Amino acid sequence: MFINCKGRLIDLEIPKVMGILNVTPNSFFDGGKYKNESEILSQVEKMLAEGADFIDIGAYSSKPSAEFVSEQEEIERIVPAIELILKHFPETLLSIDTFRAEVAKASIENGAGIINDIAAGELDNKMFEVIAKYNVPYIMMHMRGNPQTMQSLTQYDDIIKEMLFYFSEKVKKARSLGINDLILDPGFGFAKTTDQNFEVMQKMELFNVLELPVLAGISRKSMIYKTLNTIPQEALNGTTFLNTIALTKGAKILRVHDVKEAVECVTLFNKINL
Repeated sequence: MFINCKGRLIDLEIPKVMGILNVTPNSFFDGGKYKNESEILSQVEKMLAEGADFIDIGAYSSKPSAEFVSEQEEIERIVPAIELILKHFPETLLSIDTFRAEVAKASIENGAGIINDIAAGELDNKMFEVIAKYNVPYIMMHMRGNPQTMQSLTQYDDIIKEMLFYFSEKVKKARSLGINDLILDPGFGFAKTTDQNFEVMQKMELFNVLELPVLAGISRKSMIYKTLNTIPQEALNGTTFLNTIALTKGAKILRVHDVKEAVECVTLFNKINL
């Protein structure tokens, strides 16, 4: 199971770790921590040293009820971050967390290698065209609505069945456009209640029927800290536990705030399974 990222074949049979870098002032866990060049570079250097395979940059918070950010502002936040990182760490594989085609286009043209779309094209009908044109790996997440409305859209008859249909339709469209490298993200915390998040985790291996790599993004999310009656800052242990469960269910990429601990999960998992 390989993806082609900027001409490099990445073997996802061995799970990989994607470190999160939010260049937003309002993300739920680390918003506002990386405001200037030295802070950004320091965090990227730390994540790469700890073993991150990818760095995922976000310039628009997708937390529930997140405030609107204009397309131009998102580009003005993200492109300088891409340029800065690649100037100092030119081999870094950068993923861009955006649902806007123009942001994806600007990011790819400035050196990004992966697009991570929380809406799988639902919020911008030009996204698939951009991915097809530039032929970059595309992470498609399951969500309903948008960050402002998603938490009111949690009614499902059969959540796994509906998610599988959603993904199968997205894969069909992507394949029709010649998009080769697809990754699925179940979208923990997006248009799902806490109980639904745990049901998706429990049955996550069912997504393997689509024969595509699955990304698990559960780092410090409310399904952890609300269940444990704590706060995001104290949710690392719970994150590590659920990341391990995700690996046993077939996850090929862990998207995390804490790279060192996730890499340790993968190392120990590989000792058992490889």
